[in-house]
Amino acid sequence: MRQPASLWREMTLVALRSIRGQALRTTLTIGIIGMGIMALIAMVTATESLKANVTQEFSSLGTQSFSIDQMRSGGMFQGKRVLPSPPIDFRQASQFKNEAAGAFKVATSVFGTGMASVTRGNQRTDPNVSVQGVDELYLDVSGLSLAQGRNFTLAEVQSGASIVMVGQSVVDRLFESWEDPVGQHVLVGSQRYHIAGILEARGTSFGRSQDNQILMPIQGVRRQYSDEGRSYNLTCTVAQTEDMPEAVEQATGWMRVVRGDAPGKPNSFLIRQSNRLVDTLLEATDGITMAAVFIGLITLFGAGIGLMNIMLVSVSERTREIGTRKSLGATGAAIRTQFLAEVLVIGQLGGIVGISLGLVVGNLIANAFDTPFIVPWAWVVTGVLLCLVTSLASGYYPARLASKLDPIVALGRE
Repeated sequence: MRQPASLWREMTLVALRSIRGQALRTTLTIGIIGMGIMALIAMVTATESLKANVTQEFSSLGTQSFSIDQMRSGGMFQGKRVLPSPPIDFRQASQFKNEAAGAFKVATSVFGTGMASVTRGNQRTDPNVSVQGVDELYLDVSGLSLAQGRNFTLAEVQSGASIVMVGQSVVDRLFESWEDPVGQHVLVGSQRYHIAGILEARGTSFGRSQDNQILMPIQGVRRQYSDEGRSYNLTCTVAQTEDMPEAVEQATGWMRVVRGDAPGKPNSFLIRQSNRLVDTLLEATDGITMAAVFIGLITLFGAGIGLMNIMLVSVSERTREIGTRKSLGATGAAIRTQFLAEVLVIGQLGGIVGISLGLVVGNLIANAFDTPFIVPWAWVVTGVLLCLVTSLASGYYPARLASKLDPIVALGRE
């Protein structure tokens, strides 16, 4: 039989009065439920923010590129220890690029220094500017774009022209807002360079600025900084995603020849596919999410036991009230619904507190790592449902016990 809305409203009001009458116990239970939900939502929010940042950082590389770099760490191969490989030098990088010509695009880059100072007149940056040597294809595969100016030409890269592309942090430090940096000259260390372009601002990632950098032709890095022990990075791009497996296989064969890797020996280089790297990083965060779920469920289980005990005490204390209501015509279903309404209100209040605190704490953690603000709506809904299930599971037995009380016996109790 369908109960009228007025009856539900009356039951809710009775439930709220009962909750206010047990303020201390109710507050403790809400706090326990809230802590469980907060632990879940906070950790999930932080990990979802990290996932969003990883996806954003690597999505610009697309699913049609892979990189070749020096094998910087050793390992085991066929039961034998493998030492880190020697750097990929300029000759090897150039030879590989020539071999791959026509099969896929290859962009070459090399790290110059992370402690450069850039000077313009009496303005000078801190000695923490990153200098990268690149070719004319680097912007296409790196995810970087130009806000002003132009890219390097092939002739400028081959000749090592004294030109640079600078990041926004360097521009902000050396130029006024009304000045146009393109076409101006700066000193990188003691060498004079012409500014050809300004890189689009990218902000920070994992606490590190991506705008405090300078790009110059590879020959410029070789001329200004020692080439000894410097390893070159090769980023390869194919026309179609479906071509990736074949391109990786071809690149592996060509690179083994270029590096002189003997048959049966492991590769002396490392090939990374951007989409697989993203998948690996995202899989690493899944363990944190599972830990959050486990902690949240354990805490909610404890909260559920506490909530059941509170409701059992409530039934014991309100025996005469239950007897009076039954003697006046209240059905067992109405009594059961009243007590279930109480536990549902307590559970949802705990959920609201826990979700709110979890979002705040999770995004504070995310902010500390310079990852974006995020609201994991799916987990917010999951938190609400978990509170609902916990409340019903904890409150059903006490509510059923109250509904089965004999009114005569209940009225006879002190």
